[in-house]
Amino acid sequence: MKLYYSAGSPYARMVRMAMLETGITIPLTETTLRDPASGLLPINPVGRVPTLWLSDGVALTETLLILPFLDRLHAGPKLMPFEPERLAALGRVMGLLEGIAVWNRELRRPEHERSPGLLTLEARRANRVADALERGLAWFDRIDAGWLALTAAFGYCERRHTIWRWRDGRPTLAAWFDSAAERSCFVATLPPPSGI
Repeated sequence: MKLYYSAGSPYARMVRMAMLETGITIPLTETTLRDPASGLLPINPVGRVPTLWLSDGVALTETLLILPFLDRLHAGPKLMPFEPERLAALGRVMGLLEGIAVWNRELRRPEHERSPGLLTLEARRANRVADALERGLAWFDRIDAGWLALTAAFGYCERRHTIWRWRDGRPTLAAWFDSAAERSCFVATLPPPSGI
């Protein structure tokens, strides 16, 4: 088995944090993305991370497919929730993370190619979800897929999408994040900063 990842990917970070929290040891291979010469493409034509390459040649991609697979490899508390409320909370945060990723990619385009409508849409979505989180973090009280997603999302914003001032007016969310950011799995997987 081998996990392909990119240090800047919040999706791959979720899996890496999960491995540290559960004690699962899988060799890691850092790879390039959006690169026709990427070493990932021969095993995963989608070219996305995380990709978990299994010993039988199967390549699992997408965080929410890999986490349940990891649950089969450890005896501790499961990463994937089964309660409808926790699944709904996870879905909201995954939607937030996807919107932030789209927003960030759009900002990396030359200014004359950017879509103002898309930038506005994703900023509004992010603020709407963050405001809802400020009012209720009850479903993020244990380390599971929702907790991993939430810490990865705002950890990404702290270092790679700093244009969004998500802390403004959200002291409860900021305090929750600051506490979560002290965990060793979070510190060990910090992404490199970028200029956005």
